[in-house]
Amino acid sequence: MTRRIRLGISTCPNDTFTFHALLHEKVDLRGLQFDTELLDIQQLNDRLFRGDFDVAKASFHAALLLADRTVVLPSGSALGFGVGPLLLSATPGMVPSANSQVTLCPGRHTTAALLYSLFYQRTTDIRHVVFSDIMPMLQRHEADFGVCIHEGRFTWQQEQLGLVEDLGVRWEQATGCPLPLGGIVASRDLPAEVIATAQAVIRDSLAYALANRDAPLPTMRRYAQEFDDDVLFSHVDLYVNNWTVDLGPTGQAALDELSSRAQTAGLIPAGGARLEVFAG
Repeated sequence: MTRRIRLGISTCPNDTFTFHALLHEKVDLRGLQFDTELLDIQQLNDRLFRGDFDVAKASFHAALLLADRTVVLPSGSALGFGVGPLLLSATPGMVPSANSQVTLCPGRHTTAALLYSLFYQRTTDIRHVVFSDIMPMLQRHEADFGVCIHEGRFTWQQEQLGLVEDLGVRWEQATGCPLPLGGIVASRDLPAEVIATAQAVIRDSLAYALANRDAPLPTMRRYAQEFDDDVLFSHVDLYVNNWTVDLGPTGQAALDELSSRAQTAGLIPAGGARLEVFAG
């Protein structure tokens, strides 16, 4: 019998690269039928809180708050060194220093917003907007700062904005861990064998993309904010790595570090469930 899985993934190139083969049935779906939606990461987070998905991409900030309801799959994560969001300024040379200043973040439950709050607590007024609006709003001087994610990491210099800080580098220096940005979570209501099957299909889809690098390009182009192929593959090269294939012990340690620091800073409730990587 076919098992239907409500799947949500983001439109960013690392996800469309990873899931291309699944979306187009280039790999064995192992008896699963995926009803897939591609959304902005904060939309995915919001829908996960509503229980709309069986398996979905989530910011690890959101996953921390959903840890009692979901388990993290070993494959499909964005975690690594040099992958952090950038804190940009509308005017080069500015630094966050006053409540009257406004910082744009790409969603309340994004890991980017969590990092900004960890390192710049109580310094500026935070507003949440769709990630693709952040750089245009900075260019129009509708805000002072913005936390930039996705393809904008590679294009901000063309927009004549200022770089305040790479928040990922700050994380790495503070923790010695790779930065866990987001991953694939599955509902704990699913039987373990269904979670294991979904994990196997995602792993196979990623393996297909790695072995057939150009094959996912049409899917990546369809959903990307930036249409330059070099930028798309720069994004994939940065965010798809060995930890995307398997989080492993290093990934679990990074998730534990993120949880600990967020709890200590009062940004998530103390004593919450631990983010658990599914072991099959």
